[in-house]
Amino acid sequence: MLNQEIYDKVVARFESEFGAKPETVAYAPGRIEVLGNHTDYNEGYVFSAAIDKGTFFAVSPSADEKVTLVALDIGASGQKFECALADVAPVKSGATWANYPLGTFNWLMGGAPAKAGKGFKAVFGGNIPLGAGLSSSAALEMATAIALQKIYGTSFGKTDLAKIGQKAEHTFAGCPCGLLDQASSMYGKAGALVKSDFRYNTFETVSMGEGAAFMMVKSNARHALVDGAYATRRQACEDAAKYFAGVLRGKEVTHLRDVTMAEWVLYRGGLGETTARRAVHPIGEDERVIQGAALLEKGDIKGFGALMYDSHESSRNWFENSCEELDAIVDAAKAIPEVYGARLSGGGFGGSCCLLVDPAAADGIAAKIVKEYKARFGDEPVCSLISPSDGASLVG
Repeated sequence: MLNQEIYDKVVARFESEFGAKPETVAYAPGRIEVLGNHTDYNEGYVFSAAIDKGTFFAVSPSADEKVTLVALDIGASGQKFECALADVAPVKSGATWANYPLGTFNWLMGGAPAKAGKGFKAVFGGNIPLGAGLSSSAALEMATAIALQKIYGTSFGKTDLAKIGQKAEHTFAGCPCGLLDQASSMYGKAGALVKSDFRYNTFETVSMGEGAAFMMVKSNARHALVDGAYATRRQACEDAAKYFAGVLRGKEVTHLRDVTMAEWVLYRGGLGETTARRAVHPIGEDERVIQGAALLEKGDIKGFGALMYDSHESSRNWFENSCEELDAIVDAAKAIPEVYGARLSGGGFGGSCCLLVDPAAADGIAAKIVKEYKARFGDEPVCSLISPSDGASLVG
């Protein structure tokens, strides 16, 4: 089993906490965004992958109407949260980590958890590095959803479970995320990427072939003004879509997904310069994802990596959601032959870069990246080798 040591730790804590083995255990992985950046709200495409690090959720039904949660990864010995079924609601202070499993449970029960009739007791823990942009929250939500579905006998499909996790983020955790994180955790497959279509919320897997893996490089860049920067870029994309809907006669345009690069070149003059620059990024990203799928089918991993470099240049020059630290990581990667591609991963403005690498050269790649980064910024990024892995499932 993947991450057997974590599984054993979670199950042992459950036994010591509740005096018996858990009735069921579920596992869900984190995710990386590989290609397709700021395309979700433009109804476009994304390539992502479930990773080989994740979260286990061990659970049994309670004899009463009480919910008990134990989080192994918080504090030296973990933290505990308890409430009655009737009191399941967003936690505003203190144990706010409980919002992820509580929100998932709430919406698994259709927003009426008291109707479940019985509570549950659970222990969860994992090994996803926090703050690295690997979606530890989505992993927890999906592990919770699969485990509690077994306990309570619901029958939601993968996409509906992903939407339940997303709704938990929105309403309990207060994060207006897209569906990428939860869907990647659910639909992941070993050795493959998940291709998401956010117009139709459909998900398929595309094999990566042999001889390549990913390396996440977590910068120490602070996320300065992220909320405002995100909002202005999203607004620019919406403004551009409205403009193209007016000038592309006879073509229905509701989002930038409907606009081609050729059409942007022809009509960009009618947009303000900043809006035009913002719009070309998701348009180009959609085309890169489609090109990437064709390259992977031919086994051209280096060609796919070149698209990742192109993606980062678009972030750097057009969308301007990169930063000095992320650019430095990508520039250092370009000088290493065993790195096939590199780009920022996620929203940008800090966070991590995703590198497509020869796994046999991983140690040397990490050493060179760390050396270059430290010489420039005085501190060390964190490098983690990651293999695309299977999605969420019951494991016990």
